[in-house]
Amino acid sequence: MTEPEHWPDWNLHASVIIGLAVLGGLYVSWGGLAAARRRVLSFGAALALLFLSLNGPLHNLSDCCLFSAHMVQHLLLTLAFPPLLLYGTPAWVIRPLLRPRVLFRLATWATRPLPAAVIFSTPITAWHFPGAYEAALEHHGLHVVQHLVFMATGVIMWWPILSPVPELPRARYPTQLLYLFGLGLPMSLAGALITLAERVLYPFYESAPRVWGLAPLADQQLGGLLMWVVGTIYLWVTASVVWFRWSAREESGDVERAVPLEAYGNATRPPPSPPVDAPSGPL
Repeated sequence: MTEPEHWPDWNLHASVIIGLAVLGGLYVSWGGLAAARRRVLSFGAALALLFLSLNGPLHNLSDCCLFSAHMVQHLLLTLAFPPLLLYGTPAWVIRPLLRPRVLFRLATWATRPLPAAVIFSTPITAWHFPGAYEAALEHHGLHVVQHLVFMATGVIMWWPILSPVPELPRARYPTQLLYLFGLGLPMSLAGALITLAERVLYPFYESAPRVWGLAPLADQQLGGLLMWVVGTIYLWVTASVVWFRWSAREESGDVERAVPLEAYGNATRPPPSPPVDAPSGPL
């Protein structure tokens, strides 16, 4: 555990650095840099966000002192990192992962709206029960598993909205709106229960050193509000973007409710640029 007086330090974790190197290496080796610049920047932002979330002051505060800092970390891992990752990853980088027939069938099922919502909402709710949450705080290996589960289920959760591959399509616009509304319910309920609790639910933070004079119960209430209010508003803002996209299509006379193919970006890898002809004649 990080000592409280050292929370501003920028200590790095080897497992995070290795994971980022693997993700970046696969992206480059499978041709991700051939995607549009905005998508490459989005992927880079996803890696940067992951680095900042799991190293340095935010990670130290969540690991030693503040439930509210831990909640910020979880929201970044589930609501910010996955959409940046999916938007930034072109279809031809995803397809090698889907070649095994078993994986493709599993992904086809898991990325449908209802299974995706259950796959995301179940663990994020269960991990916030006091026993499970305390166990993750006390055992580093389990804490790593918790973060990996949040990131993986977050990617699945965002897939019906931002799928990079037409083979595992995004949900239709009306379904996306209902889906985002439904996703907010379990998160709002869990956040409300944490916020309105009259006692500290997590003994780890009750006995933790105080930072910024924030009392344990006030810290818990702040963390619950972040999950309840910020998480819900984030999903509502996303739903508003979906609504405007759908409205724009209807105004243009396109009544088809499916997400258009061009929304996926380049579904096929662009051909390499032709070589520049060497100058003819004597130098």
